[in-house]
Amino acid sequence: MKTMTRSLLLLAAVSLLSGCSSLNPFSPKAPKPAELVSFQPDAELRSLWQVRVGSAGNYVFHPAVIEADVYAAAHDGSLMRVSDGRVVWRATAGARLSAGAGSDGRVAAVVTVGGEVVAFDASNGAERWRAPVGAEVLAPPAVTAAAVVVRASDHRVTGFDVNDGRQLWTFERTTPPLALRSSAGMLSDGRVAIIGYPGGKLVAIDTVNGAPLWELTVATPRGVTELERIADIAGTAVVSRREICAVAFQGRATCFDLESGNAIWSREFSSAVGMDRDTRLVFITDAGDAVHALDAFSGSSVWKQDAMTRRKVSRPVALDDFVAVGDMDGYVHLLHRETGRFAARTRADSSAIVAGPQRLPGQQRFVVQTRDGSLVAYEAR
Repeated sequence: MKTMTRSLLLLAAVSLLSGCSSLNPFSPKAPKPAELVSFQPDAELRSLWQVRVGSAGNYVFHPAVIEADVYAAAHDGSLMRVSDGRVVWRATAGARLSAGAGSDGRVAAVVTVGGEVVAFDASNGAERWRAPVGAEVLAPPAVTAAAVVVRASDHRVTGFDVNDGRQLWTFERTTPPLALRSSAGMLSDGRVAIIGYPGGKLVAIDTVNGAPLWELTVATPRGVTELERIADIAGTAVVSRREICAVAFQGRATCFDLESGNAIWSREFSSAVGMDRDTRLVFITDAGDAVHALDAFSGSSVWKQDAMTRRKVSRPVALDDFVAVGDMDGYVHLLHRETGRFAARTRADSSAIVAGPQRLPGQQRFVVQTRDGSLVAYEAR
């Protein structure tokens, strides 16, 4: 049954690429990416530091940021902790990896291509334990005080004891027959992990015992065929104040009141990479590579930046005065938060920035990891 599920996941990805030339950059019929537009920069993207991590191969590696430390992994099995641009330690899992690192500042965890989770001491990089997951894993683990939580490609979620790697629990729920292959991680805070599922569902799990706490419907699958009915949650959910928001592929963007579970607003949207938000605005990169700003209280449109069509724009990250995204050629684009106009642009390297930028401590700082393995921290000003 697990093998069949994994095959269906792969079939969904292949079908989407082969059935729609606009999603397949190697198709001779695929439209060309938009050329970079010229503009007069009125801000600066200053490189704070740069470290070589290692190639991502055909996988997506999200760096984990814990206070001033960045934990970054690569396909060759390497893992490193970087503090303010200084490499504190390097370690290896002894096997190729399929997803980025997760950490809580005490333990750092990665998952191998063979489906084994490996935990390291975050202070010195010493291996602490390893345990089998029993399935392919594309998403970075979530690490809490009690458990290392791993989401497999077949959508099973497993909790391992953070101290010794014992399997504590497994959570499973019914999912649609077709789903996108997703590298999206989990939103974790203490005892709770919030996970986006195929079918437009957000589910909260107790990380101590794996018990489901609540479920919210972001989007409802529509259409006749299974491909048309794909409505997977894109990226991780975002929380601000008492609200939680998420967006689905071929679905909707929805914000909920965390206390009541009631939808505050919902509107048609499709995204494959996800969203970010601050106290006033929600930022979404849609399936056509346009970046949108929506009013966080009503969902109404504030601005749209559509000059990066087919450049495979990343999930946005919200800064104090700007919004930052990466693209398929390694460019980092800085947009004005209030208008969406281009403010600055720089290049991390010549390879794609697939994982969304991650915020760093301090005003308007963030880090990106490229497919070829550059880990670069920037400050916008």
